[in-house]
Amino acid sequence: MRVAMYYNNHDVRLEEMPVPEIGPGELLLKVEASGLCGSDVMEWYRIQRAPMVLGHEVSGEVVQVGAGVDRYKEGDRMVVTHHVPCNACHWCLNNRHTACDTLHQTNFDPGGFSEYLRIPQINVDRGVFPIPGHVSYEEASITEPLACVYRGQKRANLQPGQNVLVLGSGLAGLLHINLARALGAGRIIATDMVDYRLQAARRLGADTAFSATEDVPSRLREANDGRLAELVIVCTGALPALNQALRSVERGGTVLFFAPTEPGVSLPVEINDVFFRNDVTLTTTYAGAPADLATALEMIGSGRVQVGDMISHRLGLAEAGLGFRLTAEAGDSLKVIIQPQR
Repeated sequence: MRVAMYYNNHDVRLEEMPVPEIGPGELLLKVEASGLCGSDVMEWYRIQRAPMVLGHEVSGEVVQVGAGVDRYKEGDRMVVTHHVPCNACHWCLNNRHTACDTLHQTNFDPGGFSEYLRIPQINVDRGVFPIPGHVSYEEASITEPLACVYRGQKRANLQPGQNVLVLGSGLAGLLHINLARALGAGRIIATDMVDYRLQAARRLGADTAFSATEDVPSRLREANDGRLAELVIVCTGALPALNQALRSVERGGTVLFFAPTEPGVSLPVEINDVFFRNDVTLTTTYAGAPADLATALEMIGSGRVQVGDMISHRLGLAEAGLGFRLTAEAGDSLKVIIQPQR
């Protein structure tokens, strides 16, 4: 089978690998759509394990069923998730599934940028979700990133009517904007460095969107009746944005740091001004649990979140290198979907 083998962000090669052999309790999936994630182009994180086949935002068709699997059959259309929890450890039992050791160790074989995937038994047990008939494979592949966003907004305790500032309007930022709108947020304001993405933010639910190079707190007050934001969601790891977030959150508000930074980045925080005096909550989140994926897929199926409008590029497996470059450059692209059967 063909795979897109990752060496670095500018060296992704079309190579051949054997189709994985499945065992009892496993599935073989023909990959129809696999989304490129911002984490796929975090070169400092990925290159130490290269060469490798990436891709974890996956949808496809079951083409082989292992012994003992009776819930699924050949021809089923599925979303599958690479990380699944054990459901039995201290963290899982306290609803902290994404801190589970098992979740951090589970994965696909080999990765979503391939024609076929072996889905291990534990993933089949708790990480496979049937796609509604009217949902395309491309839309379904956005289930995993939407699940991460949904878990983040739960952690941040988004409430109906709250005013929200989203810093960074790439795919994650657009999902946060669209989901916050679906969940009843009040005024939603977005920033980015790229006008193409600011236009997308306005189209997908932001009331106001402006350049991150501006005085964000001042512009925020102008757009928000003199107030700062009750919830600030940081969808970029750039240090200036992290500092903007601390200056843009209203008293009693919350900052959700959604995106990772490069290694070694520290964020100085004025303890008295942020915590003691203004009662601000700083929080973060990682990944999504199976229940989050189930909810995300339901939201896509019902149309509550308009993920189809976020797809800017659909590329074949041989064009995966272009997809990596588009995603890394973060310019005139939103969501890049790789279609391995092309």
